[in-house]
Amino acid sequence: MKLFIYHTPELTPTDTIPDCAIAVDVLRATTTMATVLAAGGEAIQVFSDLDTLKLVSADWDADKRLRAGERGGAKVEGFDLGNSPLDCTEKLVKGRRLFISTTNGTRALQRIQSAPAVLAAAFVNRAAAVNYLLAKQPEIVWIVGSGWEGTYSLEDTACAGAIAHSVLQQTNTPLDELAGNDEVVGAISLYEQWRDRLVELFHQASHGKRLLRLGCHEDIKYCAQVDILDVLPIQCEPGVLKILG
Repeated sequence: MKLFIYHTPELTPTDTIPDCAIAVDVLRATTTMATVLAAGGEAIQVFSDLDTLKLVSADWDADKRLRAGERGGAKVEGFDLGNSPLDCTEKLVKGRRLFISTTNGTRALQRIQSAPAVLAAAFVNRAAAVNYLLAKQPEIVWIVGSGWEGTYSLEDTACAGAIAHSVLQQTNTPLDELAGNDEVVGAISLYEQWRDRLVELFHQASHGKRLLRLGCHEDIKYCAQVDILDVLPIQCEPGVLKILG
């Protein structure tokens, strides 16, 4: 297994696809996706465009759908939800499909959707993603951070490092054999530096600061929890993720 980490979707190669690709948007899209499926949501369907989301979701029974829209960290007017995982209670989401468009995370998923296996991971379900990699042993794995509007983000890189660190520890693979690019080494180092202070790291991150200005303190605390959800959103058709099994 060879791991490659890309800080944003725009940095991924355009002339090849991996055997497995993992989208990471810790604050907050992939955290929200894992939370929705853990609470019994039927599926997640992702969109980069809000108008397309509205059009496609209109074909679904209103009782079987939820529309989530977020731009700049804030809920889009007229949508059922923004992008807070804390709003995704079992009572609200069970049996319903979440149609979601966010500033960064859904763009990352669309960039990698042609890969044979596409996963969504965050700190909350890090172990589930690692267990998948250990069980399936894909040859080439991309871990793609969502960043913020095309730029680097601390929290996504730290999560990518957490995934790589766990694979490294559990397989006893030498780092130079596991790491496909320099970013893997850097991400592991970042995670090791901050692993016991993730909330503090998120407060240092530019997007974390945006969420703090919006009053999302509890969201940040929730997103900083590690391995609390044993669920893994996996793409079953382009743009649609479910728990497969």
